This record gives sequence, C-alpha cells and structure tokens, in this order.
Amino acid sequence: MSNKYDELSQSIIELVGGSDNVTHLLHCATRLRFNLADYEKADLEGLKALKGTLGAQKVGDQLQVIIGPDVANVCDAIQAKLPASAGAKSAAADQTAQDSDKKPSGKKKITFKSIGSAILDALSGCLGPVIPAIVACAFFKMIPAIFGPDMLNLISPESSLYILCTFVGDAGFYFFPVLVGYTAAKKFGVTPVLGILLGCIMMHPTLVSLADEGVQGFTVFGIPCLIQNYGSTVIPIILNVWVMSYIEKFFNTHLPSSIRNVFAPAFTIAVMLPIALCVLGPLGSYLGNYVVGFLLGLGNYAGFIATALIAALYPLLIMTGMHMMLIAALFQVFATVGYDGVAAPALTISAFAVMGTAIGAAIALKNRAEKAEAAEFAITAIVAGTSEPTLYGICARYKSPFLGLLGGGFIGGLYSGLTSTISATLVPSTNLTSLLCFTGASSANLINGVIASILALVSSAVITAIVLKRDQRKAKAAAAK
Repeated sequence: MSNKYDELSQSIIELVGGSDNVTHLLHCATRLRFNLADYEKADLEGLKALKGTLGAQKVGDQLQVIIGPDVANVCDAIQAKLPASAGAKSAAADQTAQDSDKKPSGKKKITFKSIGSAILDALSGCLGPVIPAIVACAFFKMIPAIFGPDMLNLISPESSLYILCTFVGDAGFYFFPVLVGYTAAKKFGVTPVLGILLGCIMMHPTLVSLADEGVQGFTVFGIPCLIQNYGSTVIPIILNVWVMSYIEKFFNTHLPSSIRNVFAPAFTIAVMLPIALCVLGPLGSYLGNYVVGFLLGLGNYAGFIATALIAALYPLLIMTGMHMMLIAALFQVFATVGYDGVAAPALTISAFAVMGTAIGAAIALKNRAEKAEAAEFAITAIVAGTSEPTLYGICARYKSPFLGLLGGGFIGGLYSGLTSTISATLVPSTNLTSLLCFTGASSANLINGVIASILALVSSAVITAIVLKRDQRKAKAAAAK
C-alpha cells in the first residue's frame, strides 16, 4: 500500500475516534461507510478538511466519508489497521450495544426520523455492494440489445452468443435474493452463508414451480403458506435476513458451545422457514408490488415533468444519502417489468448534468489550480462516473454551480419526458456508458436519450460558466473597492 493511502487511512481512523470506535466498515463506489460505537468521538469538521477527502456527513446510523475513485484502496488500508475484521467487530459491537441497552441511559429514542435513517442505512448496506454484479449483468444485456435484431442486426436470436449474453445478463436479476441474501447478512451481522442459503431456499425450483402452478393448500410445519415466486425480488430477502439476525443471535447465545456449531444454523433456518415463507416473504412481495406500481404510475400522475424533477434533484439525494431509496425501487421495477420511463432515464441525464457542471467550471474558473482541479473532476465524472468530486468540490464550494447542475438536469429531463424516452436496460454506472440504458427499445428511443443527455451536459456547462464568471466579476469588483 502506498504511503498516500497509508497516511490518509491513519488520519481517517484518528478522526473517526480511533480503531476501537469502528464497529463496521464498508464502502460503495465513492464513500467509506462507518458504523461507530460512539459518534461523539468523530471529528466531522476535521474529516471534511482532511486532504484526500471530499467531504463527510452522518446519514442515519452511518458516518460517510467521501473519497472518490480511490475509495477501495483507502478502505483496504483502513481495514489493515483495524484490530479485527469489520464483520467480527460488528458482531462484538452488537453484543456490547445489547448490554448497554439494558441500562436506561443507553436506550435510543425511537422516532420517525430514526426509523427512516435506519431504513436508509439498511438499504445502503444491502444494495450498495450488489451494484458491481448488476453492472456486469447490464454489460452482457447490452450486447444483444445493440448487436441484435432490434438495432444493428448483427447477431441472430438463435446464435450461441445471443443466448449466452441474454441468460448471463438476466442471472443477476433473477437470482437477486441470493445476492442480496449475502450482502444483507454482512450488513445485519448474520453468518453470510446462512443469508445465501435463505436466498437459495426462496429461489428453489420446487418453490418456483409450485408458485407457477398456483398450488393451494401448501403448509410449512402446518402453517398455511401463500406460495410466491421470489425471483427478482428485493424487499422479502432483506426483511427475512434482518429478522434472522436476531434469531441466529438468540441460538448462538443460549445453546451450549459444544453443540452450537451444528444446531444453531439448523435451528435458525428451521425457525425462519415459516417466518420467511408464510409471513415476511408474501408481505415483502406485496410491498414490492406497491413500490413498482408507484414508480410506474409516477409518470401518469406527474406527466413529463416527473423525469425533469428527478433529474434535477437526484444529485441532492446523493448528497443526503437518500438516493439508495430510489435505487432500491428501480431494482424492483426492472426485475418486475424490465424497463422504466421516469426515474431511470433521469439518473443518466442527471449524471450528464454533473459532467457539464464540472466542464463549465473548468471553462469559467480563472485560477489555474482551481481550473485544473475542475478539469480533473470533469474527467472523473465522464470516465469513472463519480459525481461527489463535482458535488462537493465545485457545487458545495462555490454554491452558484448548483444552478447549472439543477437547471441542466431539469432541461434534459424535460426533453426526455416530452419524448417518452425509457430506459430498457438498468445501467447503474453514471459515466458515458450509462447512455447504453437507452438501448434495447428502439432507435428513436436511443436517439432521444442521447439528445436529452447532451442537452443536460451542455445546458449545465453553459449555466455554470455564466454564474461562475458573474461571481468572479463581483469578487474582483469588491476587491477593487
């Protein structure tokens, strides 16, 4: 590990309250996500000012430190300095938290805000680590979409390549409960293979065939079960693994150590079967259908303006950490119906607005160091799809570029809504390749998607350049007085 990462990681550990204060650590595309034993020990302002970070904020029960594209290297460097793995420390911290909660002073007041924060934290921890798998699947789905009969017609649907790319591209969505079973287990402190096993149980061909045949009267240990096909679902497995974390902890705590390794996993799954298949599975599927219905109906209620508003406001959701709510909903929508014409196009258009904002800043800024930094942020947004450098390094720093960011997103989203552009492929990346989300429908859809994205980029660059030049003129005039 280079000295750069070594020094930065050590500084971050000190500013979050020391290695003993870290109970859990993971990272997403750009952020370190800490769970801490005592958040009062963390120096938020020090983290914001630290060279090598782009900002820091507390979102729900997480302390998020924005790093950028080097986040994985920094996370590895921090992990190497922790006295135990994040998972082991998380389990120990959970037990410590339980003990402290027995004391009246250790109890946390439950409010709507705390519940909402906990939900955001859970979604972030469960879905964030899944995104690389979805990106890989999206890449394979793009191949038949572009080279198949719907566009270039270079590959026939009967060819081995077409069939291979199709089922590989669908695998991540179909087996989503298995993938999320693992990430949710890591998040909630469950033995990871039990999370995977529970996802496999919910996806077993026997259960799927019973659901497809509409079998009635099936029971789990005598309890009536409403058979569901949980393929491509998100909410059921998250709810089930969350509950399983308490059940496994109970058996690990109360069973004698001599038989714990054998009976604790078996008893945990045995208890979870009726809970998962008779209660939480159907409930989660029911909630998921409402989420899908809401997002699909958003265009009907708000019309073309819906995409414009989401494209304009999505960067603000990123800055507050609430974007995972929308990502979770989109996972469910694409897994259910395979496309979206409101929020998914807005995410790509918003990404191009971020690129345009950085480009506009690079053009307008006169200070050489600031101009070079803005150009670097633009390259990072275009190539890596990392928006935080622009959001925190340009918009939050100079304030007025927010006008360009929101304005460009709104203009591009407005065009997309007016032309009824859809995303036929879920592409979680936010760089130039995100344009491929518009493939798979029609040539006109792809053209309109590209036009909307370019409109967002150009308009945000122009607005940002104008407001920054205005600000610099005012600053110069004020300095001359």
